[in-house]
Parts: sequence; structure tokens; C-alpha cells
Amino acid sequence: MVDLFSRYEMTIDGRPATAAHSFEVFNPATEEAFAQVPDASSAQLDEAIAAARRAFPAWSALPIEQRQKYVAMIGDVIEANAEDFKRLLTMEQGKARSGADWEIDGSVYWCRAIAEQSLPVHVLEDGPDHRVEVHREPLGVVGGITPWNFPLLLAVWKIAPALVAGNTIVIKPSPFTPLCTLKLGELCRALLPPGVFNVVCGGDDLGKWMTAHPGIAKIAFTGSTETGRSIMASAASNLKRLTLELGGNDPAIVMPDIEPKALARELCWAAFQNSAQFCVATKRLYIHDDVYDALAAEIVDYAQTIKMGDGSQQGTDLGPIQNRPQYEKVWALIDEARASGLRFLLGGERPEGPGYFVPLTIIDNPPDDAPVVTEEAFGPVLPLLRFTEVEDVIRRANSSHYGLAATIWSRDTERAHEIARRLETGTVWINETHVFSPTIPFGGHKQSGIGLENALEGLAEYTNSKTITVRKLPT
Repeated sequence: MVDLFSRYEMTIDGRPATAAHSFEVFNPATEEAFAQVPDASSAQLDEAIAAARRAFPAWSALPIEQRQKYVAMIGDVIEANAEDFKRLLTMEQGKARSGADWEIDGSVYWCRAIAEQSLPVHVLEDGPDHRVEVHREPLGVVGGITPWNFPLLLAVWKIAPALVAGNTIVIKPSPFTPLCTLKLGELCRALLPPGVFNVVCGGDDLGKWMTAHPGIAKIAFTGSTETGRSIMASAASNLKRLTLELGGNDPAIVMPDIEPKALARELCWAAFQNSAQFCVATKRLYIHDDVYDALAAEIVDYAQTIKMGDGSQQGTDLGPIQNRPQYEKVWALIDEARASGLRFLLGGERPEGPGYFVPLTIIDNPPDDAPVVTEEAFGPVLPLLRFTEVEDVIRRANSSHYGLAATIWSRDTERAHEIARRLETGTVWINETHVFSPTIPFGGHKQSGIGLENALEGLAEYTNSKTITVRKLPT
């Protein structure tokens, strides 16, 4: 039985690994350090990559059915330890129990669903004289770099397809939230062949070593656009394959035919789920002038019913910002908005006491060039913006270097679909939001990313395409 609440070690070549140096992990609700984790050296990264390279030939040669079975078993071990994972996740990330349920249960579901996927040989031509086939082959060693907002689920989004496709993997969790991933590595030591799944832990230097390392064939990264640019430059050293799921400044467009009271709850959670630490949170809410005042009032009323606090306490809906750097960034945006004379409909005042808490903050119709509109807050700060003409709101929604996701709310779904076709984003949800599935591809446009995750398209990202043509000779 693995104790998830003590002795955090890395996993290299199927064995536990400590390091000469370590760093502390803090509970964002209390600002107290509660765990020590190893800080990997470059030599230890070399060891992990060498182990993954040694394991690759045998792992990739396994029938896919066996690799699928292993990945499904990863879901089984998460499920068997789900209660402890949920407690640990709340301690290191800060999210409330409902958010921990969603993430840990989702990790189990994703493992099992991805374990059912495969990429069969695609026969393009098969005539009497000629045959053309397209095969998908694994890349080698995948380097996964994961963020602090959904640390375990977004690790699974990389681990599961990488292993099913026949790759081996080295995962680096965020130094702010490494614990669940380290413990998953520990649980998998007895499950997977040595070297197939390695977990190393460290800060920015470790990430830079990974992205430049010649032994890694692909980097799968979720995080900021700024870091994504750096990874892309570093990965050029050996033309690594990349999947980059980056930032977003996602617009929502509310048409005048909606009913304000019925929609307020959905819009609040579209913006504030996980305390808005969500790449696809609604970050710019465009509301038609005909319903702006009524909907704004309903949103404020509903937001005031949401309880923010320590995620471990019963009845808490939302937790703190996960770390101090992000906390200070969010407050800098709020302070700038106040100094600029913007009108606050809710929030904007720093609470007393410990914890990186930012109350739900709603700002009334700021200018389009205000930082609270143009920058990704990644915290619970929501600008409400008026519009009257559809052409104007499409232009404003697209006026960003981000292009991750968007939502449209209207009873006229045909008209909403026309608008959706014109938005420069990888995903558009109509009359719903945050719909994810292992069978639905997800990725960004513009500077919100490169490549796709989930579905067969996401599985294919972990492979090379090989075309084989055959001229059939007379027998």
C-alpha cells in the first residue's frame, strides 16, 4: 500500500530516486509548506531519458492490445487510491472537493477511454497492380511538461496516448504541484516495465534541459504562451515534435434572445470554475446591449452565492490562486483597473488572513484596450463588455493573439453556428461550455498552441506517419 502523504520521490527506470537538493511545496490556502520534494539534476534527467530509450524497443514492440491494457491499469490504480489523490490534490493545488472529484475521476475515465483507441493501417489504394498504406509508428521518448491548474488530469492527457501509441515517457510536473504526479509514478513502478514511465521533478532549469535534450523526440506541454515560445525555440535543436496547449483569452458572446436569469449560473461557472485557473475559462464576456444590464445584475447576484475558501472545508465552492507569483499577477490587474477608474460590480478588495485568495471580481464595460481585457488574468477577474452589432463583436472577439476557445449563447442555433464559423479559435461551444472528452479533439489557433490533444487526432500526435507503396509484380 502506497502512502500518498509522505516521502515524495521521483521514479527513474522503475525505481525511487531522491536528489542532492530539494524544495518545498506549499498549501495555497494556508501558505504553509507541507512537503519536500527532490530537485532533479541534469544527470538524473539523463538517467531518466536513457532508461526510457532502453525501454522503448520492447515497449513499442508489444502488441497494442497489451499497451492498452497497461494504460487501463493506470486508471485502475488511480481509482483504487482516488480518495487519497483527491485530498492530496486539494492540499497542493487548492481546489475544492467538487473540483478534485472532477479531476481525479476524470483521470480514471481518460485512462480507460484512451486505452480503447488505436490507429489502424489506412489503406489508400489496393488495386490489382498497386497498394498504398499509411502506418502510424511511435516516435521514441516523449517529454511531458504539465501545469499547476489540473496537475494530474493534464499529465494523464499526455501519459495515456503516449504509451498507447508505443512511446515511453518522462514527465515533469509543475514545481508548484508535483505531488500527485510523483505518487502516480510510485504506484506505477510495480505496474509498468522499468523505464516506460519516468517522473522527474524540478523547476525552470529542468524544463529547459528537457526541451533541448537530444534524447527526447517530442515535447507535450501545457502552460503559458510565453513558455511555449521558448520551448519551440529550444526544441528546434533536433526538430522535436511538439504539442503545445497554451494560453487563452476566451470570448463569450451573449445574444439578445437569451433569458438572463436562466443563463447567469452557467456564465458564472464558465468564467470562474477552478477560480478561473483554466485555459478555456470565459475571460471576456460580450453581452448584447438589449440584455446587458439585466444579465449583469443576475451574474453579480449569482456570483455572491459562491463560497470561496480552503478547499478542504465542507461547503467550499472555489479555492485560492495556486501560487504567489500568479496571485500577485492577478492583483496587479485588479489594481491597474482600479487606478484607471474602472467600475467594479463585484469584488476587487483584498481579503485579510492567509492564503492566496482573490474574490470573484466583475468589471463593468471596460475599454477594449484595458489590460483586464487584453491580458489573460488566469484568476477570477471578469470584464463584462457591451455590444450592439454582430459584425462588431466578431471583430472584437477575434482581436487577440490567442485563439483557444469561445462560447456563443443564443436560442437561434443556426445564427450562432454562423458566428462560430467566423471565430478564430480551436473550439467553439454553443449554449454550453467546457465540454471535453477523450473522443473530442482539442487544440488552439494562433498563439494558443500547436497540435491537438484527445481523440484519434490527439493519439496521432504521438506518432510518425509512414507511407508504404507496393507495385505488385507478376507471380
